[in-house]
Amino acid sequence: MLQYFWQSEQWPHYRWRAEDLLAPLAELRKTQGRVLGLAASLGFDEGLRATALALEEDAMQTAAIEGERLDREKVRSSIALRLALPSASLPPLDRAVDGLVEVLLDATRQYDQALDQKRLCGWHAALFPTGRSGLERVTAGAWRTAALRVLSGPFGKQKVHFEAPPPERLPGEMKTYFAWWRESRDLDGLIRAALAHLYFVTIHPFDDGNGRLARALSDLALAQDEGAGRRFYSLSAQIMKERREYYRVLERTQKNDGDCTEWLLWFFGCLTRAIEGTGQILATVLLKARFWQKHAEASLINERQRKVLNRLLDAGPGGFEGGLSTRKYMSLTKTSRATAWREIDDLLKRGLLAPRPGGGRSTAYDIDWPAG
Repeated sequence: MLQYFWQSEQWPHYRWRAEDLLAPLAELRKTQGRVLGLAASLGFDEGLRATALALEEDAMQTAAIEGERLDREKVRSSIALRLALPSASLPPLDRAVDGLVEVLLDATRQYDQALDQKRLCGWHAALFPTGRSGLERVTAGAWRTAALRVLSGPFGKQKVHFEAPPPERLPGEMKTYFAWWRESRDLDGLIRAALAHLYFVTIHPFDDGNGRLARALSDLALAQDEGAGRRFYSLSAQIMKERREYYRVLERTQKNDGDCTEWLLWFFGCLTRAIEGTGQILATVLLKARFWQKHAEASLINERQRKVLNRLLDAGPGGFEGGLSTRKYMSLTKTSRATAWREIDDLLKRGLLAPRPGGGRSTAYDIDWPAG
C-alpha cells in the first residue's frame, strides 16, 4: 500500500485546483506590490538597515523552527560583517551562525545564479562547518546515505510523521529536482516558491538541515520572482509563528495523491502575513533614521551608549519591555553600575533619552522618539 506521494507513479508531478488559488494569489500579489513600493522609497542606508533586520529575524527563526536557539548578537555580528555595517561592539564570528547567514544571503543576493548540486551542497556544508549537528555527526555537503524518518514521541511509542525516499534514489531524485527548477520559470513565481519548498523537503536529501534549506530555496525563488536581491520580510519568522499548522499541512500533503492545493493556500496565507508584518520593520527603520537625523550631534557619545540606543531603536516604540534601566544598561554593555548611571545621565542631558513616569529607585527610560 502506498503511503507517500513520492511512492506514486505520478511523482513528482504535483497538481492543484487553480480556481481555488485565484483570490488568495491576487491578495498576495497586492500585498507584495504595496510593500515593495514602500521599500523602493527607502534610501540606501535605510534599505540596508531594513535588509539587516529582516535577515537577522530570518536567521533566528529558521533555526528556531528546527529547535535550535542562536545567539542574536552573533547573528548580528555575521550580518554586520557581510553587509559592511558597524560591528565594533559585536562579538567574534561563530562559524555555524556565519554559515547560515551566508546561505540566506546567497539565496537572495545571487538569485540569478544557477541552482545545481555544487551550490546546494555548498549551502549544506556551510550550515555544518564542524560536520556535526549537536552531538550527532552529519555528512556535510553530500546526500545522506541512510534511511530517514521524521518521528515524535517517547522512545518505544514514537509516531512516524514521514519517511523520506531511500538513499539510493537520491542522485536521481535531485537530478530531476534541478531540472524542474530550471524548467519551471514559466510558472507563477509564488506558486513556484511554494512548490520548491514542498518538493525539496519531501525528498529530504540531507542528514539534517533540510527544513532550513527548503526555506532558503523558497527565498531564492521569491527573489527571482521579485527580481531583487534585497529582502525586507522574513518568511521563516512567520512559519515559526505558525509552525504547528506548517507541519500538519506538510504531512497531509505528503500523504495524499499529489494534490497540493491545501499546501499552496497555506503558503500564500503565511507569505501574505509575513509581508504585511514587514511594515513594522520598515517603520522602525524610518523612525531610526529620523532619530539620528534629529540628533546629529550624537557623534560625541561613546560606543556603549550608541549600542544601547540602537537596541532601543531596533525594538521600536514600546518594544523594549519595561524600558531601559540601569541594570539593563549594565547587562547590555558589561560595565559597572557607576559607569552605567553616568552614561545614562549623559544621554538624558543630551535629550536622547527621556525618563518614564514614576521615577524613584525603579526609574526606567525610553528613546526620545521623533514626532511624525
